[in-house]
Amino acid sequence: MLYSTKTPNEKRKAFRDAVKPGAAVQFPGAFTPLSAKLIQEKGFQGAYISGAVLANELGLPDVGLTTLSEVAQRGRQIADATDLPTLIDADTGFGEPMNVARTIQELENAGLSGCHIEDQFNPKRCGHLDGKNMVDLKTATMRIKGAVDGRRDSDFVIMARTDLRAVEGLDAAIDRMKALVDSGADMIFPEALKDLSEFERVCNEIDVPILANMTEFGKSELFTKQQLADAGVAMVIYPVTLLRIAMGAIERTLDTIAAEGTQDSKVEEMLTRSRLYELVDYEAYNQFDSGIFNFQVPSSDIQTNNANL
Repeated sequence: MLYSTKTPNEKRKAFRDAVKPGAAVQFPGAFTPLSAKLIQEKGFQGAYISGAVLANELGLPDVGLTTLSEVAQRGRQIADATDLPTLIDADTGFGEPMNVARTIQELENAGLSGCHIEDQFNPKRCGHLDGKNMVDLKTATMRIKGAVDGRRDSDFVIMARTDLRAVEGLDAAIDRMKALVDSGADMIFPEALKDLSEFERVCNEIDVPILANMTEFGKSELFTKQQLADAGVAMVIYPVTLLRIAMGAIERTLDTIAAEGTQDSKVEEMLTRSRLYELVDYEAYNQFDSGIFNFQVPSSDIQTNNANL
């Protein structure tokens, strides 16, 4: 009820314990606090908070327009809603190395379990688009060093993302990954790898856990958890999956209302009122104040019964 029952440090330790080479721990992308609750209920071991999703929720493209305060605020709301570890996208760190250090401390204060920082410069692009602009090696490593210097909780995970594979090829990307690890990165996020053999090579040559990004409509095939585990991947994210499926359903429902004059034909596809109340744990609030909860929560999940919606 209310907020997470685990401390930020407990969740950070759980994150580090879970992400081992070959584990391919799945972190679906939470785009709201309520979706994070559902991710936890379904038995996943963590939730991912995508920078693209945070921007898109504001009606913006993912080109570096969001600010540290916006990202930290939304990250806090999602982290507060779940006992799961949360990894958040910190884009390029929101500035120079000193700004990156502050970013880490703000995200620690927000209760996040870790973040990743990338090696593009603004205006940045989604990792699976062409035409990305890359910073030089010194700038990339200084960002990670700034992050490490700013960290106060040694269990907070600092992950380095590199987009160099799409620009200079895999060999150059691996060289950069090694330099990022030498700079203090706890994990590596190699964006837009081509196939499983590339994941396997990265996992073999890099001495820290590796993340795989299984985003739809991107440059990587949507490999299964087992395929990625066999390649040595430690963690898998599905950053925009839930937002895309939700927005697709919203669009179809709006079309139905416009065409039919009612949402009635879509009711069977909806989350029922009783299921929603279950997710937000209405009944638990009764022990605090009967004035808040003073009615019977519907127990039926018959979605065609409007009384339960």
